[in-house]
Amino acid sequence: MDKHNIHAPESHGSHGGSMKSYVIGFLFSIILTIIPLVVVMNDMLNKTATTVLILLMAVLQFLVQLIFFMHIRDEEKPRFNLMALIFGLVILLTIVAGSIWIMTYNTVAS
Repeated sequence: MDKHNIHAPESHGSHGGSMKSYVIGFLFSIILTIIPLVVVMNDMLNKTATTVLILLMAVLQFLVQLIFFMHIRDEEKPRFNLMALIFGLVILLTIVAGSIWIMTYNTVAS
């Protein structure tokens, strides 16, 4: 029975990152949060540039989370994790786009 225990420590590789990896990820996360905050608080850019900056920092923050905390590249077969992530993003985008479409074009006839 012990040979088939999927929860045994020796049945899977290291799933944790090093402390150095977590600290680097944390510092990147803090920096990517502070940059848009400073720009918005000091009104440094116009509205369009500020929106683009916030979206860019959000995408970078997402990548930092995937790489440093979710270890998307450290698995033996990262392809399966990446496929699951892409599938989840497709579902998320479908729900968001569908909701926006319904809210925009679903007018009540009076």
